[in-house]
Amino acid sequence: MPEGDSLHRAARRLQVLVGERVAVETPHPRAAAGRLAERLDGRKLEAVEAAGKNLLLSFEGGLVLRSHLRMTGRWQVRPRESGPKALRPWLVLQSTKHEALLWNGPVLELTARATRRLGPDILADPPDLAGMTANLRREHPGRELGDALLDQRLVAGIGNLWKAESLWRAELSPWLRLGDTTDEELECVLGEASRLMRDSLENGREQRAIYRRAGRPCPRCRTPIRSRGQGDDNRTAYWCPGCQRGEGIPKA
Repeated sequence: MPEGDSLHRAARRLQVLVGERVAVETPHPRAAAGRLAERLDGRKLEAVEAAGKNLLLSFEGGLVLRSHLRMTGRWQVRPRESGPKALRPWLVLQSTKHEALLWNGPVLELTARATRRLGPDILADPPDLAGMTANLRREHPGRELGDALLDQRLVAGIGNLWKAESLWRAELSPWLRLGDTTDEELECVLGEASRLMRDSLENGREQRAIYRRAGRPCPRCRTPIRSRGQGDDNRTAYWCPGCQRGEGIPKA
């Protein structure tokens, strides 16, 4: 699933279209139903930025297109008309030299607002760790830490991969209750998430120790890694019961 670092990379690639008047097409019928092309075609693309897991494209006239990639979406930027569109992309933006194609992008929302309410972006420079911690502290103390880290209203940008890896490095279980954490522990896991995602963004490195490695030995203590669904969306959590504090879940 695309996470915050993926969206920041896409925003960087799309900068080649910023400042250009773009031709807009919506070949996919679900995207065409929103009549985006009619409202955006020929307008200047003024800015592209990532906000958490959202990509925000600002057009002249105060219109903002919000793209959320969900599980399978991706943005591609290439020289204009450099190859056939064998499949129907959701959205095509064309400048004089480049074109951007959105594939499998189920969420496209055109508004006059920047975005829905989001928490501080984990990839902000510097990240607002105090603000994120304060948001987590306002949640019910019984909420599980791993579930809260994926709540984009509290912290924008963290997904399942970086949740698992940052909690492992901070030695905290995803099942630990917020009320059983200290501010220092929350800032530690948030700082690890920011560091790991920044490294992925800048250097293309995904430092994985436990994600999708259930049953394998923990790199730190050799206890087998476990996995289980967590939260209302049942997203799979990965953790080491041997060295991450606060497992607190019945044995499967």
